[in-house]
Amino acid sequence: QVQLVESGGGLVQAGGSLRLSCATSGRTFIVSTTGWFRQAPGKEREFVAAIRWTGGGTAYADSGEGRFTVSRDNAENTVYLQMNNLQPEDTAVYYCAASRIAALTQPQYYDYWGPGTQVTVSS
Repeated sequence: QVQLVESGGGLVQAGGSLRLSCATSGRTFIVSTTGWFRQAPGKEREFVAAIRWTGGGTAYADSGEGRFTVSRDNAENTVYLQMNNLQPEDTAVYYCAASRIAALTQPQYYDYWGPGTQVTVSS
């Protein structure tokens, strides 16, 4: 019912920045919250940030607070994740996901997922 595609990943050096995009299509009107999650090899998928389409309220994991900013473009049905001062521990596949309810940090409460985009931060 909802399709999401991430873009903007790549290789950066520590201290660099990336801006990820999540394009949403399909039945976008059912989406209440779009979240960003990441998963490194051998690690569980973890919450990064989320934004609500109504009101624009945001939430961030402690790991990204002060460095990451999530925003949305209503006209384009696109959510962005601006990542500054990236560190090697930020290396992971980043996924955007859509939920029909208010922002939650647990991935099991998100209904639709994009295929992910790789972010690699070198020392």
